[in-house]
Amino acid sequence: MISLTSPVRTRAHGWPAGPKLAGLAVATTALFLISGPALQALALAAVLALYALPGRDFLRHGLRQLRVLWPFVLLLLIWHAVSGGWAQGVAIALRMTSTVALANLVTMTTTLGELTDLLHRLLAPLRRIGLPVRLVEAGIPLVIRFTPVLITKGRLLVEAWRARSPRRANWNIVLPMALLALDDADHLAEALRARGGLNPSDED
Repeated sequence: MISLTSPVRTRAHGWPAGPKLAGLAVATTALFLISGPALQALALAAVLALYALPGRDFLRHGLRQLRVLWPFVLLLLIWHAVSGGWAQGVAIALRMTSTVALANLVTMTTTLGELTDLLHRLLAPLRRIGLPVRLVEAGIPLVIRFTPVLITKGRLLVEAWRARSPRRANWNIVLPMALLALDDADHLAEALRARGGLNPSDED
């Protein structure tokens, strides 16, 4: 498992996780309140400017992580072009890119430990009334950590397919990718069991 935190240190690395997540919530809400491709393009330009402020290395690292978005952006544009809503499709694609980029910016400048601690504090009221929150506290960090792992393995599968066949990989890697994900989940379950597991009824 790997962390999404950027190896390039910035001032934002020292900011508390709470204000950064609050700012992310406000900015995301604002993106959904504005409409039109022009305003969404300006918003995306502002987000990219935030990536560029810490320097070229940070910008490259951030944009590299956002490459996974291009298939979804392409599908959105094709669908809205066919349905006759080209301008709306462009606005939605820009909004989605800006939203994910902002979330990625937060994870790049916040350690997983800080996010986990914040989540623990936010769920404290639910814990006091007896709701099982340990599964949520464990599940969210695991998703954050395993997402880049699965993306990397998917890229390796595509490269392996290209090395052995002139055809596009397409759906042919779906089954191997699913088996890899299940294998990782099985190893994770074994590791959790070896450490006592997660008992929802055993809350602090």
